[in-house]
Amino acid sequence: MEYVRNTLAQNMGGVAHNLAPEESKFDIEKDVPDQSGKVAIITGGSDGIGYAASFTLLKNNIKKLFIISLSQEVFDGALKDVTEKLGANAGQRITWIQCDIADLPAVAKAAKQIRDSTDRLDILCLNAGRGIMTYQLTESGVDRHMMANHVGSVVLTSHLLPLLKKTAESSKVRIEVQGSNAHESAPKDTKFASIDELNQDLGPNPQYGRSKLANILYARYLDRHLHSAHPNILINATHPGVVDTKMSTRDIHEPYPVGGYAMSVGMQPFKKDQWEGSASLLFAATATERSGEYICPPAMVEPGSELSRDEALGEQLMKLTREIVKTKFGSESVEKGCPLKDY
Repeated sequence: MEYVRNTLAQNMGGVAHNLAPEESKFDIEKDVPDQSGKVAIITGGSDGIGYAASFTLLKNNIKKLFIISLSQEVFDGALKDVTEKLGANAGQRITWIQCDIADLPAVAKAAKQIRDSTDRLDILCLNAGRGIMTYQLTESGVDRHMMANHVGSVVLTSHLLPLLKKTAESSKVRIEVQGSNAHESAPKDTKFASIDELNQDLGPNPQYGRSKLANILYARYLDRHLHSAHPNILINATHPGVVDTKMSTRDIHEPYPVGGYAMSVGMQPFKKDQWEGSASLLFAATATERSGEYICPPAMVEPGSELSRDEALGEQLMKLTREIVKTKFGSESVEKGCPLKDY
């Protein structure tokens, strides 16, 4: 019975969201600490779960918020909503940076803009990504799911490490990596051995699941290497649940034109809304005092799959990540100052 209650709380919305045991509850309306004086980054922070997190941080007095996202129209809508509901001052605390997180030179430029604009960074939410969609290669010739959901986040973090470490000299710093229980759909023989392996068309669910596996492995990699050397930097992966967002209502029809209705319509009454879906992210970004965990809604720690706990696989993933950056973006990134440091 406890397993059923926990599963419902982690994945479903409404009454189910509140079935978590008392020690694992986290109410974004009253449990997010005051953020006065702090600076945050949220990738994908103008839509869905990311927007709910952006709004909540602003509501709780974040000093400065950098939102990295792609669509001017979506950001304009988010800014209008923030200004109407929280006031003009809240909107003025946002800096929007237009960037495709799968475009590594653009990511490097975004990171430089941030470094030039702030002397501290307390919160880094690596939330942006590609959902359950068909196989596609980027212009650089690498699987788009892995580039958007993993490699771009690694490069962004790499460029921001000096700022994160400097802030951690005097206060807690929190890095949140958006994973998913869909990581369990990654192929059991995943090795992260080569770019050729990444570029196999696995189908929409495994393709997405493998990138989410990479997210959790990356968070645990940073915990082993970065947190161990800088204890004030806490790194955790999260699962948002089944959430009513663009990914689950529109994007799902790209790979599944008809079958997608089971998710977009059939699951609609049971999904978490974007606010409920942001609970684990906000807990990881503002409240937890632990590192190296996989946090499911609202604030429930789970072990994750066997592959997600495989340290050797995590090390191989990061070796391949560095190889991708060097071989595909050497002249545009590495030779122009990408530090290629993981920790």
